[in-house]
Amino acid sequence: METLIIIIFVLGYLAITLEHSLKLDKLIPALAMMAILWAIIALAHMDVFEVNTSLLELESTHLEEILLHHLGKTAEILVFLLGAMTIVEIIDYFNGFATIKNYIHTRKKTKLLWIFSILAFILSAIIDNLTATIVLITILQKIVKDRESRLWFAGLIVVAANAGGAWSPIGDVTTTMLWIGNKVSTVELIKFVLIPSIVCMIIPTIIASRLKVFKGQLPAIKEENTETTSKFGGTMLYLGLGSILFVPVFKTVTHLPPYVGMMLSLAVVATFAEIYSRTKFSLSEIDSESDAAAHHSPVHTSLSKIELPSILFFLGILMAVGALESLGILFEFAQDMNTAIPNTDIVVVLLGVGSAIIDNVPLVAASMGMFAEPIDHPLWHFIAFSAGTGGSMLIIGSAAGVVAMGMEKIDFVWYLKKITWLAFIGFLAGSVVFVALRSFITG
Repeated sequence: METLIIIIFVLGYLAITLEHSLKLDKLIPALAMMAILWAIIALAHMDVFEVNTSLLELESTHLEEILLHHLGKTAEILVFLLGAMTIVEIIDYFNGFATIKNYIHTRKKTKLLWIFSILAFILSAIIDNLTATIVLITILQKIVKDRESRLWFAGLIVVAANAGGAWSPIGDVTTTMLWIGNKVSTVELIKFVLIPSIVCMIIPTIIASRLKVFKGQLPAIKEENTETTSKFGGTMLYLGLGSILFVPVFKTVTHLPPYVGMMLSLAVVATFAEIYSRTKFSLSEIDSESDAAAHHSPVHTSLSKIELPSILFFLGILMAVGALESLGILFEFAQDMNTAIPNTDIVVVLLGVGSAIIDNVPLVAASMGMFAEPIDHPLWHFIAFSAGTGGSMLIIGSAAGVVAMGMEKIDFVWYLKKITWLAFIGFLAGSVVFVALRSFITG
């Protein structure tokens, strides 16, 4: 029966990977795979286990208990993401990200490259790499009109955004998973991964700045004031970013799960949003009067723009991986792999390369079930870096890459020829720096 489980998982995984070829949204195979796997476990009365991290062995448990355990862990991630997404949408409601555009005045291509790379690196650590990419490419489209030049800028934004998301507990979905799953803590993650991530961003940017495409200046363009601006845009930008940054602090002080802090941050941001918009909004009222009042509410509008397909995809894939973990398949696979490849650094680097080909979310979810190392073990930090930055090597290898591909219609082969080698050099350089830094820190 375990063979059937593995076959279904592989087929579902392939359907997710070939999403663009099959023209089938990846949430569909993810949800179907989750339901079928747990149904087989229940109908076949298969034994389920929980990993004892202190003894590094499997302990038998009941199906209802393990299912609730995985659902609870998955729900923590999803609620956290819902809060973060809503805050970002509220900032966008007030056109807060236009504040960033107002700080960009240079027309020199090299300077612009560094500005966008640094902004992508910093913003992705706060509002996640996917959102940072959307924001910066939107700004890029208003500044750079030449398509060929814009494609190069977009490619380097993807590399920088993925590097920036790797060292922050709120910068990438996979890093957030490790953080919420008590695999890494904020301070230790930053200590181990920040410098390698900076190297991963700087090396490709330095090389790219010497290329012909980034020489010279961009032609002056006529400013178009077609956007609806708000006098509260800047305030909401700083309030929103500050509220998201508050979440790791809240977790450190209270030792409560991160989603609790995110809900508090959302409440604060939503309160100011409602005050600034002078509207009334209540989640508990669903009559026509409240609907009419909520029509112009920034909170209501922001909630309607949430990427629910992404949330459902995460639900499906995390619960599907949880099924494999509950059967002990991932734990046994990790032991066999460690026997075949004793050097875990090679395993993690291969994980990074693999994340460029297939989605890094299930890869990291699987690694969390494969390894039983304690919190803040360097292995988890290396996984955070490798999975976060390795996806830059292909345009379909990360959420940031996929959204850039959609916004700029970037061709897969173009990215492979122009950007992949830069991302690969950055990934290798960052990996080498991580290993050296780890040896220095751990002695």
